[in-house]
Amino acid sequence: MAVVIEDLPPLMWHAELGRSLPDMWTGTHHRGVQLHDLRDAVLVWARKYGQRAWLRQLDHPVTRELENAALRTIARLDGTPFPSTARLASRWARGRIPAFRRGSRELELESAYCAEVVAVTYEEMGLLHGRSPNWYDPGRFWSGDDLQLSHGARLGEEIAVDVPAE
Repeated sequence: MAVVIEDLPPLMWHAELGRSLPDMWTGTHHRGVQLHDLRDAVLVWARKYGQRAWLRQLDHPVTRELENAALRTIARLDGTPFPSTARLASRWARGRIPAFRRGSRELELESAYCAEVVAVTYEEMGLLHGRSPNWYDPGRFWSGDDLQLSHGARLGEEIAVDVPAE
């Protein structure tokens, strides 16, 4: 999730196993939920891991209240560990099976994967409702899926990020 606020550089809010970049919130290198300089993160993904980056822009007015909600979520979740593979799979499965859901909101996380981080942040911003954050997988945020956001908000089409050669 890109976080672009006033005069700050564009940032990326996500969860990952690596610790290649300093977390912009704490200034430390750690695994799990992190806030990175967006440009640096895209360059690492492209050059170190050979991955392509895509963005989808939020089509909705972003008010000071929405920005503050995102920042409160960042303050609360930054540093939350990335789950083990087994825990990630079981959490996602529990989010899909109604009998195992903890309710529509599970905002206190002992560990978090990338899609949960975005879902919790969108929930705190008032843009996403009705499902537990562990129901979401990264594909729910791609343009091929129909993500139902609140208040008329929607995500635009995917935009490929062009990474210059070294």
